[in-house]
Amino acid sequence: MRNAFFAAVAAVALTIPATAGEKSRVTDNEIVIGTYTDLSGVTAMWGVNNTNAWRMVFDEANAEGGVNGRKIRYVVEDMQYQVPRAVQAANKLINRDNVFIMVANGGTPMNNATMPEQIAKGVPNIFPLTAARSMYYPLNHMKFGYAASYYDMERAGVKLFAEKYGKKHICAMSQDTDFGRDVMDGARDELKALNMQLVAETLHKPTDTDFSASVAKLRDAGCDLVLLGTIVRDTVQIVSAIRKSGWNVDILGNIAIYDQAVAEVPGGVTEGIYTTTSVIFAEPGDPRPAVREFATKYEKLFGHPPNFAAEVGYSAAQLVVLALQRAGRDLTAESFISALESIKDYKDIFGSPTMSFSPAKHQGSNEAFLAQVKNAHWMQVGTESYGY
Repeated sequence: MRNAFFAAVAAVALTIPATAGEKSRVTDNEIVIGTYTDLSGVTAMWGVNNTNAWRMVFDEANAEGGVNGRKIRYVVEDMQYQVPRAVQAANKLINRDNVFIMVANGGTPMNNATMPEQIAKGVPNIFPLTAARSMYYPLNHMKFGYAASYYDMERAGVKLFAEKYGKKHICAMSQDTDFGRDVMDGARDELKALNMQLVAETLHKPTDTDFSASVAKLRDAGCDLVLLGTIVRDTVQIVSAIRKSGWNVDILGNIAIYDQAVAEVPGGVTEGIYTTTSVIFAEPGDPRPAVREFATKYEKLFGHPPNFAAEVGYSAAQLVVLALQRAGRDLTAESFISALESIKDYKDIFGSPTMSFSPAKHQGSNEAFLAQVKNAHWMQVGTESYGY
């Protein structure tokens, strides 16, 4: 079944023509930028907030006259966190909308399925809404990752909990997806470096809802730390199942769980869980004027406060606008890429890690931080960043 599914996806993917450069993707007056993301599926809380922020930045640039005399038209397609829908959306954006670049494409398996043909068409893939290594590695001049990868963060987290917190019996529950495998690759590689191995492991589909048997398996294995290769919905369900069973084990997630929806689960279900993250969330009540201004404007525009994904989108979109500005009036894919590679020591309004790029480095930052849920909020643990 699984092999048949991916064969079907590959067949659909091949419908995207691979002939590059048959016509200009920039007009005298307009730059079309495209995104496919999840607006109505299991990760919609990420896709909706993230693309809202990208649109906010592009609208701000347009209100000031555009970029070097061109307005940005932003086209977003809903793929519902499904690979075939992502392939169809990419086909539309590249061949019908004639997008210049694609940004914030959602999901690891979706990007992995569409990037080869997208790049063959000469359309750069910029700051996708996934922290998978494949977004920037191996190095390809047409793909850029934003910050630390799932792999980087997982290795840093495992090393920290094994060495500083003394965890000896580490287990894992992860999605059986490209995303989950990327997280677990980091876990296994770091455990190997520490002469350790996973004590027990379970896999699940993103749409699964019953985790009682999986929790029982890990509890019986005597785990003292449970690693999660999960996103928001399955994280809440898994942590609820663990707490309902009376098991008070430490839990460590990855950036995909770093959302207020996880921290604010009624009854304090998620209180005390940890995550590694590449960027620290600045809550809407943050006293810094620029952050307050962003949060106020965002809520006025979209009717709800920005979440972590919105902040990432806002900063990533500003980097793209900066690169477009630096590329000048003679805008091509190559001039845009060169401009993005020229950005050094970029600091956003939220206090994220400093971002730098070069022709040999298409990942803005690889720093990881530790956060924990305390009183229904994600709070940074300490002030230092971690590596491996």
